[in-house]
Amino acid sequence: MKLVQLHEFGGPEVLNVENTEKPTPAEDEVLIRVTAVGVNYADTMRRQNQYVLDTPLPFVPGSEIAGEVVEDGQSLKAGTRVTALIGEGAYAEYVTAKEQTVIPIPEQLSDREAAALPLQGLSAYHILKSMGRLQKGETVLIHAAAGGVGTLAVQLARYFEAGTIIATASTEEKRSLALSLGADHAVDYTKDGWENEVLKLTENGVDVALEMVGGDIFDQTLNCLAPFGRLVTYGAASGELPEFSPFRLLEKNQSVIGFFLPQMMAKPELFQYSLQEIMTLASDGRLKLEIGHVYPLAKAAEAHADMEARKTSGKIILEP
Repeated sequence: MKLVQLHEFGGPEVLNVENTEKPTPAEDEVLIRVTAVGVNYADTMRRQNQYVLDTPLPFVPGSEIAGEVVEDGQSLKAGTRVTALIGEGAYAEYVTAKEQTVIPIPEQLSDREAAALPLQGLSAYHILKSMGRLQKGETVLIHAAAGGVGTLAVQLARYFEAGTIIATASTEEKRSLALSLGADHAVDYTKDGWENEVLKLTENGVDVALEMVGGDIFDQTLNCLAPFGRLVTYGAASGELPEFSPFRLLEKNQSVIGFFLPQMMAKPELFQYSLQEIMTLASDGRLKLEIGHVYPLAKAAEAHADMEARKTSGKIILEP
């Protein structure tokens, strides 16, 4: 089979297409023929050795797939369309996954749509609810609202009955997309003083903010928080880590909360019900999945380059 692997850290060019043997499933696993792979910012961070966890070399990126079960498992039959979150190794034509973590795909969803859900859907859900503790009627600020997590977060914030949803994005096209998905306002966060525009749209600031850019954007987002506001940080796409003093939080009883999905995956009671809820919303058409760009597996390097250059919107998919 073919896979995409890196032997050194660096830019997109370190992603190599290689041939290897198909993996052999353990007794509690199933072998899946991959039809769609979700691409995430975490993949680019691992490629650069800037991820939260160590990345051992050689390394095959990717954590979410859709595909077809190759042989009968204990409960899944060969030919069943499934989606899974596997941690790493998804940039491949075949993967193995523990059968208890594999979820059948509803017939209403395509494989591309199913591959867009596990990582970014669960992230958007738990950033808003479990970590951000979003309540009905509260104001939400969502950065990169035209991206994979952002497009789902805008819709889920509306589903959770947020009062006002403020989206940010870098282009007019991306801001229009966020508005079409349910955002009330869209702001260009690449402009100086964008946080003042956000504050003008609120009475006291935002109650919940989703931040994954890092650097100055983190500091400016903190300035947007209302009293008792919660900023959930889940990445640093800019590559710049913010300088932060917790004493900034004291005056207004604010919180800064970190989110890392693998910690959620260690608690099945937290992710199983939420993934099922997300799948149901998508199957019913209440959650629109924005498939922005689709690349052949062999062009994974191009997909990474385009994502990092902000040339993409919605979910990026690789197809073996």
